[in-house]
Amino acid sequence: REAPVPKMRAPCLLRRVVLAVPVVFVVALLLTEPVRSDPEVGTAIPAESRPCVDCHAFEFMQRALQDLKKTAYNLDTR
Repeated sequence: REAPVPKMRAPCLLRRVVLAVPVVFVVALLLTEPVRSDPEVGTAIPAESRPCVDCHAFEFMQRALQDLKKTAYNLDTR
């Protein structure tokens, strides 16, 4: 005859499983590589054809100055 399983063993085993599952999950997350999304082919604009940041700022300031000149002219004509 086998000895009866103590009643305390089942809750202890359940507690170990409940604690082990998150640990295994975290270890699996740490060991796997993150998924990297590659940019779609053909959507990137080559650097040679893009204006530099300074050029954008210069164009913006030119437009702002033109708007100010128009506003000043409109105020003068009123």
